[in-house]
Amino acid sequence: MAGPDCEAKSIDNNDIVNSLASEGVEFLLSSEGQVPLSSCYEKTICLLFSANWCRPCRMFIPQLVELYNSMKKRGKNLDIIFISFDHDENGFKEHFKNMPWLAIPFDVNLHRRLIDRYHVDRIPSFLPLCSEGIAVEEDLIGFIEDYGAEAFPFTRKRQEELKAIDKIKHQEGNLEELLAHEGRNFVISEEHREVPLLELVGKTIGLYFCAHWSPPCHAFTTRLTEAYNNLLTTKDKSFEIVMISTDRDLKEFNVNISSMPWLAIPYEDRTRHDLCRIFDIKGVPALVLIGPDRKVINMNGRLLISLYGANAFPLEIEVALRNEGDALPHQLKDVKHEHVLKLDMAKAYVCDFCKKQGKFWAFSCDVCDYDLHPNCVQQCQQ
Repeated sequence: MAGPDCEAKSIDNNDIVNSLASEGVEFLLSSEGQVPLSSCYEKTICLLFSANWCRPCRMFIPQLVELYNSMKKRGKNLDIIFISFDHDENGFKEHFKNMPWLAIPFDVNLHRRLIDRYHVDRIPSFLPLCSEGIAVEEDLIGFIEDYGAEAFPFTRKRQEELKAIDKIKHQEGNLEELLAHEGRNFVISEEHREVPLLELVGKTIGLYFCAHWSPPCHAFTTRLTEAYNNLLTTKDKSFEIVMISTDRDLKEFNVNISSMPWLAIPYEDRTRHDLCRIFDIKGVPALVLIGPDRKVINMNGRLLISLYGANAFPLEIEVALRNEGDALPHQLKDVKHEHVLKLDMAKAYVCDFCKKQGKFWAFSCDVCDYDLHPNCVQQCQQ
């Protein structure tokens, strides 16, 4: 990541060529050998500062390779120049062999001067240089990790556009836009049979974010499977679950899907990552419920299933809770507490007035650990 001084700058891509030439660099390296500096003219050039000893760098490189190859297939005139943070040439060579782009020949002193020139204070760091005035963003690594090739041309305008698209997808819950990807218009069953997305239209869909490595997922999957089977056999067959795996590899994914009676996004598909971003999934398990009208019903389906199982459907409990919350004030001042109390939903809490356990709606203090049942607020104010 570049330092803050770089964020507002626009850099001519000829600048890097001229600066390298002035430093005595006569050529760049590729997997096929030497490449003249002149090959960088009239291209969108990006600088990659990275090192083989850096684990985050090694994790980022495959994502950048995917982006780079995608840009080449789209005919984008993009190239990347690797500038090493490695301690020796062996580390440089080991790292560079995984890269399909260019590199500056290993030279510790030259690399240090370039690091100072572009205010690089950590790695991996990715800086786009362009004669068309593309600004250097503050967190391009995170931007690329989130959006992959869609992040190009790496501008703040593009970032705002993609966030706006995410917001629309979140609000509208359009299954085709959420679950399809680059020609794939199906999800897969536990036997890896392709199930067309059209078969999900008109159903209530649960997007189940989980991983085989997570013990909490194992526990909740058992509860969810029980509710799912009960629901399909006794209550409502217009319900389906799609697993969004956060497994670490294909082997874990296959073990995971084989234990579940519902559908899944294929492991190799980037849609899994996109859905985690769109719905701001910070941990697993998580269950997002989307109604037949394509609207997101509940972001915390895990809570409903954990407490009520199949009885949570067809979501009368959710409607009742929402109506109850709408009838309560958003905040109030209790005579026995010095701070303003705000309406909040909690899975479980202990009321500080009656000392009994409560769940769902509570009036809570943002300053200290103080909670009240909604009915106890009235008692306190008498």
